[in-house]
Amino acid sequence: MFKRVAKILPAACLATSAAWAAESPFIGQWTLDASKSRMPDEMKVANTGGKKYAFDFGGATETIALDGDFQPGYGDTLLSVKTQAPDTWVVERKKDGRLLLKATWKLSKDGTTLTDYFRQFDADGSTLSMDYIYRRSGGGSGFSGDWQSIKETMNSPFTMQVKAFDGDGLSFITPSQHTTRNVKFDGKDHPKDAANAGNGATAAGKLTDERTLLVTDKVAGNVSDTKEMTLSADLKTLTMKVSVPGRDHPNVMVFERN
Repeated sequence: MFKRVAKILPAACLATSAAWAAESPFIGQWTLDASKSRMPDEMKVANTGGKKYAFDFGGATETIALDGDFQPGYGDTLLSVKTQAPDTWVVERKKDGRLLLKATWKLSKDGTTLTDYFRQFDADGSTLSMDYIYRRSGGGSGFSGDWQSIKETMNSPFTMQVKAFDGDGLSFITPSQHTTRNVKFDGKDHPKDAANAGNGATAAGKLTDERTLLVTDKVAGNVSDTKEMTLSADLKTLTMKVSVPGRDHPNVMVFERN
């Protein structure tokens, strides 16, 4: 659910990074304000002949038959797409026998918009619910085409906790996704310690000023996304802008301090 240059950190900031992290104004509990946030998404669907379609959700292109069977997808997952009705497709993804997500796509009568009722299922039984409305970009017919979201609705509560980490870093904890991101703010690339980070994944954190952080994620040395986090002057609002190379629009997530 949730796919995206900065100046070199001055020596003075590096020298005080440990003290800053321990008393960082970013530390605290934060709740997403969905009404102020935008999480635009893009996807591409192309018919490659017969019942076979190529799907690009922002990672590697996956080509499968539209028959409802689970077929090999990226990241050691299995992908299934089936036609429920002429205007309705159901997309499901599994890994190790567990259903990871289910998305029901509804095509508008004029074929210009697509509504995606997206549900992500966590191992503990909890569900992340989001609804997207996409608009067709360019040509194509039916479900085939390039789609860009014009509205995203987060139906589930989304919180983030920030804690001090290892003297000069911060931990970003998202309970709904059961993830913890530990980031050092010394400007250097450090291997990601998340379980699903993958080989060659690194993160580098920089303090650009007292209320702005920049985290650059890389895979095999290539930038996969940058996250710019900025605190409001009253320290009550945290705005996170996530930019992904090749994407026209960043995700902008606005959090309010609890």
